[in-house]
Formats: sequence, structure tokens, C-alpha cells
Amino acid sequence: MEKPRVAIFDFAGCEGCQLQIINLEEEILVLLQLVDVVEWREGMSHQSSSYDIAIVEGSITRPEDAERLRSIRRQAKWLIALGSCATHGGVNKLRHLLDFDIAAEQVYGEAASQTHLQSEHVRAINEVVDVDSYVFGCPIDAREFAKVVKAIVFGKRPEIPEYPVCVECKLQGIICRYEYGEVCVGPLTRAGCDARCPSAGFRCFGCRGLLEDANVEAAREVMDRYGKTTDELEARMALFNTL
Repeated sequence: MEKPRVAIFDFAGCEGCQLQIINLEEEILVLLQLVDVVEWREGMSHQSSSYDIAIVEGSITRPEDAERLRSIRRQAKWLIALGSCATHGGVNKLRHLLDFDIAAEQVYGEAASQTHLQSEHVRAINEVVDVDSYVFGCPIDAREFAKVVKAIVFGKRPEIPEYPVCVECKLQGIICRYEYGEVCVGPLTRAGCDARCPSAGFRCFGCRGLLEDANVEAAREVMDRYGKTTDELEARMALFNTL
């Protein structure tokens, strides 16, 4: 049986999620028994126009990037959005909170007027093309990435949790960050990280994105119970979940 051909692409992002793939170490050898990596700028010099599975990191910030992504989508039988920037825009969408001209000048200085920099909107991958699977997080969890790839190779749809991070905190007996006077985004954030930040003594930052069917009323009750406001919660959500 011929192994699926995999290509990994990057757009606007720090490429930290690709680094997590490299951090799989021995586990990556197991994946290489299942797939044939034919293009990966960060890991190899070879390029190929023939692949079955496309893994895409980063958000779309320029019209030419959107066209390149559409070309990738046409070629790929299966497309995976990798990391927060790809799955829902991530920190790159913070640009939407500022006047674009001011933001461009702060980042690029005198070069801000160049034509290729004149793009006001940041888009997640699924705002441009159809996405088949997601690997959430900033950065991603390498083990979850491996599970997703294995599921696809074996013809199964990867299971993504549809419950909040709070469930994982409860299962691990982690004291709620609200007990420490913090505003945590866990009640609205998709689980699947094993409560990585709360277990390390930090609030959830919402990097895995908001649940599609989040229990907003329950989150509001938490705010009331601990004397916090929804404005405080929305301010914490903005880091990874600006529209």
C-alpha cells in the first residue's frame, strides 16, 4: 500500500507549531512509517506539487497568500489547519483592534507603504478554503498532532473535544484560577490540552479557540460568583480570539 504524500506549508506565523512536529523526536520516525513527507520548508529542501495531505500553519494576511492557499487546497485530498493562527486567526488578528495604517507603521516603519503590505484583514484558513481537520493550540501539542495524522491515515475522523478546559481542570483536581483572583478563559475555551496552563499555575489564555457551542450563561455565572465582569473576560479572550 502506497503511503499518503504529505506537504507542510506556512503562512503568517512564528512557525512554532512546525517546531513542535520536530520535537516529536522518536515519534516522528513512527509517523514517517505511515506517510511520505514530500515538502516541508522548515525540515527539507525538496518541493513537490503532488501530495495527498496538506498541513497548513499560519493565518492569511495578503491576497497572494489566499490564492496560494486555494492552490494548495485544490491539490490536497485532505487539509489540516495547524495551530491557532491557522485554526482561527490567533494573535495575528489583534491587528484588527488597531487602525491599520498605525499598525503597519509601528511594525514596518517607512516600508509600511509598500504594496504587498497593504492588507487590512487577517483570516484563518477556514475563512478562505474548506478545512478537513484541525490541530488547535499555540503552540500545538505534538502528541495531539501525531494522533490526528494517524487517524487520517487509517481513515478515521480525528476526535476533537467539544467541552471546555474546565473539565480537564476538574479531572486533574486543579484548583480553579478564579480562586486566585484571576480571570481565566477556560470556561469558554475548547479542551484538548490537558489544561496545560492551569496545571502549570497560569490561567487559560484561550489559545485553542472558543467552543462553537460554548455555555455562555455558565461563564457569566462564574463571573458573578467571583465578582468579575464580562468585560474583563472579553479582554482576556482578545489575545487569541479577536474577530
